[in-house]
Amino acid sequence: MDYSIIIPAYNEEQRISASITKVLAYFRNKTDAFEVVLVDDGSTDDTVGKTREAAAGDQRVKILNLETNRGKGAAVRKGMIASQGARVLLTDADLSTPLTELVQLEDALDQGFDIAIGSRGMQDSNLVRRQPLVREMAGKAGNLFIRVLCPSLWEYSDTQCGFKLFSGDVARRIFPLQRLDKFGFDVEVLYLARRRGYTIAEVPVAWAHNTGSKVKSTDYLYTFFEIMCVRINEVTGKYSD
Repeated sequence: MDYSIIIPAYNEEQRISASITKVLAYFRNKTDAFEVVLVDDGSTDDTVGKTREAAAGDQRVKILNLETNRGKGAAVRKGMIASQGARVLLTDADLSTPLTELVQLEDALDQGFDIAIGSRGMQDSNLVRRQPLVREMAGKAGNLFIRVLCPSLWEYSDTQCGFKLFSGDVARRIFPLQRLDKFGFDVEVLYLARRRGYTIAEVPVAWAHNTGSKVKSTDYLYTFFEIMCVRINEVTGKYSD
């Protein structure tokens, strides 16, 4: 298996069909040996049904389910642990970073990095459509908080972009240790990776804000809490191998 594409989804019936169609078209042109893993995070709409329709019987599209809505971190963890690919791509259901940007992340892994993270915060990043100003400012404040609380991640300008490529072996070693269920999981995973000596490349990508985001204002506060939990978990030995 060359690639696993992990897509966490919660109530995405309006756009998941188009996204699955694009993912299949892109990877069919790259290789036959891939899988698309849609992890449904307890959706109450027809996300699963629309995914099946878009897959049109392609057995490479697999659907995993969380019985209740637990959060993006829980959904990603389930998909990553189940993955089989030599390389594992995490992408958001809205494909806010186009799949053509994958080439740049692949280049980083070809150079020997274990993980490549798409970034909206670098000089060469291309923000096609920006977030509302309040959300953008909250994101910048959150990034500063992350850097202060997790100094090993200081060099990274954007840990939260939902477009990341992992060496499959590395992903399947790290994610069983990951504990956070919501949006703090990105920080936790990168923190765990650095703690274990894995190398991370930050790569500028194109990105466009899409309406219909499931991120609420209260999620920013909860994410701050989860980031503090990373340090608490470290001190209390919850990340021990």
